[in-house]
Amino acid sequence: MRPSLARPVATLRRAFAADIPAMHRVRLAVRENRLVSTAITDADYRQAIAHSGCGWVAEVQGEVVGFAVGNRITGNIWALFVHPDHEGRGYGRKLHDEMVAWLWSQGLQRLWLTTEAGTRAEGFYLRAGWTPAGTTDRGELQLELARGKR
Repeated sequence: MRPSLARPVATLRRAFAADIPAMHRVRLAVRENRLVSTAITDADYRQAIAHSGCGWVAEVQGEVVGFAVGNRITGNIWALFVHPDHEGRGYGRKLHDEMVAWLWSQGLQRLWLTTEAGTRAEGFYLRAGWTPAGTTDRGELQLELARGKR
């Protein structure tokens, strides 16, 4: 009998404080949009997933392989990352769509994020319907998504 070549399917669920170490491991593993400093603390994650917004994780066989966090107050996409070993399987898009739907349910009309220009992340967001909205003073590309434009 031939072994199955099917890849495991990720399950999405809300992120909890206990997920923070795994989320941070994913964040530090990415090849693009790397943190220039590891100054993001557990408290930053806690604030982002429990107070100012909400987070989701993608799990494969109990392992966190991606996560997304959106800010319900500002409409900012705080984070959306997939571990390099799990890229190209649609996990990022599932996280994106879940987060965006939740942010719309919070009454927001416009979402925004920043990313490095010329990266795969830029292409990902453009394919998802985001539009360029200028450049930050640090040279990052700002993208926006208006409700009903997807």
